Amino acid sequence: MAKSHDAKKTVKKEPLKTPKEKKEEKRLKKNKRD
Repeated sequence: MAKSHDAKKTVKKEPLKTPKEKKEEKRLKKNKRD
């Protein structure tokens, strides 16, 4: 049960970007614009 639970969590999390990734993306976009 615990295993399937973890699997579901990772599957749900994969498509979503972590706050860190979001920040990185914003920074990259800004750098590209400049």
